Amino acid sequence: MSVSLTESAARQIKKQLEKRGKGLGLKLGVKQSGCSGYAYTIDYADILNEGDTVFENFDVKVIVAANDLQFVDGIELDYRREGINEAFQFNNPNVKGTCGCGESFSV
Repeated sequence: MSVSLTESAARQIKKQLEKRGKGLGLKLGVKQSGCSGYAYTIDYADILNEGDTVFENFDVKVIVAANDLQFVDGIELDYRREGINEAFQFNNPNVKGTCGCGESFSV
């Protein structure tokens, strides 16, 4: 099982955690949503729950709950700026399809 970050994503997560003033890392998960089935969730992680898996890249921790791991195994989380827009990008090898608006995916 693996979850990785680009250096750009790690810098952004560090910046947000420092601004917030606390947190273990980023909590990455999925929820049922949209027309394709699932959407990513990201949040701050302040505690580790039983069954959580921790991945570390560039001194940044990404925490994934056990029930979400199958959906994000092998994912690379990137952070990109394009013009005035900036956002996390999810490069997930498990995705079989996405909806037209790009908000949800299927595995």
